[in-house]
Amino acid sequence: MDAFYASVEQRDCPELRGKPVLVGGATGRGVVTTASYEARRFGVHSAMPTAQALRLCPQAMVVPTRMAHYADVSREIRRILHRYTPVVEPLSLDEAFLDVRGCQPL
Repeated sequence: MDAFYASVEQRDCPELRGKPVLVGGATGRGVVTTASYEARRFGVHSAMPTAQALRLCPQAMVVPTRMAHYADVSREIRRILHRYTPVVEPLSLDEAFLDVRGCQPL
């Protein structure tokens, strides 16, 4: 799932939908954990200093990282994935391999 943390923030806060969102550290010495697709259009990317990201996209909304919440959402998504296959191998909060061999066509 690409831009997972930013997508969760946009899902939870409708006022962020369609706007450039930076998830990550404070504007001083912080780093962008992830950027929404809207922010990426301005050249913003993960691991970029927040100050640099705001120079590229001054209208971006910066929201703090909520790792415990992202973990909860990731678990919800994995529960959904398990409806389709018992073999779900998580790699991280936003990545997993699914073995769908032998599953009925959806």
